[in-house]
Amino acid sequence: MKLDTLSSKYIRIFFVVVIYWVISILTVFVNKTLLSIDKLDVDAPIFIAWFQCLVSAIICFTLSRLSKMFPTVVQFPEGNPFNTTTIKKVLPLSILYILMISTNNFCLKFVDVTFYYVGRSLTTVFNVILSYLILGQTTSFSCLLCCFAVVFGFFLGVDQENLSGSFSLIGTVFGVLSSFSLAYYSIQIKKVLPDVNNHIWLLSYFNNVYAVILFIPLLALETKELSIYSKLTELKFLFLMIIGGVCGLSIGYITVLQVQVTSPLTHNISGTAKSCFQTVLASFWYDQWKSSMWWFSNFVVLGGSAAYTIVKNREMEKKYRPIAYNRC
Repeated sequence: MKLDTLSSKYIRIFFVVVIYWVISILTVFVNKTLLSIDKLDVDAPIFIAWFQCLVSAIICFTLSRLSKMFPTVVQFPEGNPFNTTTIKKVLPLSILYILMISTNNFCLKFVDVTFYYVGRSLTTVFNVILSYLILGQTTSFSCLLCCFAVVFGFFLGVDQENLSGSFSLIGTVFGVLSSFSLAYYSIQIKKVLPDVNNHIWLLSYFNNVYAVILFIPLLALETKELSIYSKLTELKFLFLMIIGGVCGLSIGYITVLQVQVTSPLTHNISGTAKSCFQTVLASFWYDQWKSSMWWFSNFVVLGGSAAYTIVKNREMEKKYRPIAYNRC
């Protein structure tokens, strides 16, 4: 009986990890297709981000309505995005959310998928810096060495990308900005979550509703481009846009689920391994040959990120083990 239970647990973990990989990789490839002018002949990254936020907001709103109509079948945390108190507490985070997804889209627009992970690899480094500046949290020498490896791998990757002739300065700059905004967002989200009773879905709902509204003035920058785009109502374009929005919302849920069925350490290692597989897959999918030194830079970044996760996890265990022991 215990063997069956253990087997069921491992099967569930396997499927959750696979679903996380599929959705995460699909999100990147779908967005790259949408953001590539040569694929769909449209240059409107802000509109794409707005539309995907709109899809996410509609899905959350629908789930919220259904949970009230069929509470035993559909469960969704209750909350009103237009509550004055909620707006004051969540809106600053939503502005950061817009910066995060916008810079991410612009990064993906200008760089190849093969370089995408390296281009956004400084998130861990910025997280360490911001944690010290904002929270006053110091970092061990071992973790700093891991961060050094990530930075070294990043600059080596930039150098190799430049030698291969596919380097994009503006794409890399947006990648760095995306890394910074993601690290800042991850710190600020911890402060805001208690205001929504720690409901990830509710915070996602509010963020997407506010993003839809805040993006509207920025859409004016792409009005001319959209007005002459003939494929705006074509089925293929709309299908990819909707898939991108569904994936964008789903990745938040499946990320939390993966952490729940495994652990934060396993989740981070899974994410690192996924990034490695994504890079290899992209090199075959887009038929891009890369030098051995280019691949070495990727593995340095991946290795540094994985090592940071493992070292940080061990430090957390040592920190809380005496507390648990004293309680016993």
